[in-house]
Formats: sequence, structure tokens, C-alpha cells
Amino acid sequence: MIHIAIFASGSGSNAENIARYFSKSETVKVAVVLSNNRNAGVHARMKKSGIPSFVFSREEFAAGGAVLAKLDEYDTDLIVLAGFMNKISAPLLEAYPGKIINIHPALLPKYGGKGMYGMHVHEAVVAAGEKETGITIHYVNEQYDEGTVIFQAKCPVLQSDTPEMVATKVHALEYAYYPKVIEDLLATFLS
Repeated sequence: MIHIAIFASGSGSNAENIARYFSKSETVKVAVVLSNNRNAGVHARMKKSGIPSFVFSREEFAAGGAVLAKLDEYDTDLIVLAGFMNKISAPLLEAYPGKIINIHPALLPKYGGKGMYGMHVHEAVVAAGEKETGITIHYVNEQYDEGTVIFQAKCPVLQSDTPEMVATKVHALEYAYYPKVIEDLLATFLS
């Protein structure tokens, strides 16, 4: 059985979607959710799903020891970021080389980097008059949004679209593709 740990900071809709996708799998399990935000909605969503969730402090995350111990406790094979707002610390990158992935709500390398998350991205896309946007699923490295791209999907941006309308389109792509790309990636773990 392959065990996924999800890191999330917010409402947890992507985490819930991933957990639902793998809930009946005989080979993949969302084992645990870790968060830097005690008040994140992801905790209530995971409680309903029966998946344990834990909170860590900024200091624990930077040092790595406590977070790595929790990942070990749940036999983590892959870390999936789902709306996680912190840069991944060096101890985690060293312990999970090539085994941490993220989803970004734009077509990287455009609209990536520090401060480019959520509505900030969609506002920038609309302000720039882009004709398309989308999602990028990528490996995580020591820089924000600069890891090797695994997958991208696009959607049109109409002249009449507001940032909220773009966000709706991008969320639909996230929900449709993120679990499937994770599954395809994990197939290489099983072969």
C-alpha cells in the first residue's frame, strides 16, 4: 500500500477531492494530513473522511524533526501539497527527494513565485489580458514554483471573465486532474 501525506493550509477542498478519489483504492491511501494552520477548514473535512490531521508550528516545520517523525509514523511515500502556503523546508526536501508534488493555479513559469497563490494569480492573469490559463502540477524544489513540470491543463480566459470566474474554471481543472495525475505518478512506484 502506498501512503500519501497531504499538506494543506486552507479550506481543504483539493485535499478532500484527493481523499475521495483514493478512498476505494486497494493500492493507494491518503494516510494523514498535515497543516500549518490550526483553523484551516481541511481539518473538519478530514475528520468527516476519517483521515487524521495534525498541526505543526513554523519552528517545527523549519527544523523538520517533528514533521518527519509524523510522516514516518504514517509510512509516507509521497507528499502532496494542496493549497499549502509555506515553502518546503530543507529537511523535508532531503528526506523526500522527487517525492513532493504541488499544484499551481496557472501555467508556470507564468504567474509563479512568492506571493503568487489563489486569487492573486487569477487577478494577475485577468489584469494581463491573458487568453488562457490553467494548472501546473510539478515537483517541489527549494524555490517557489520552479520544480520540474509533471502536467499542465489549460482553460480559456474570456475578455468578460472576472478573476472569480477564472478561479472557478481553474478549480474545475484541479479537481478533474490532480487525483488522476497523482495516480499515474504512483503507478511508477508500483512498477
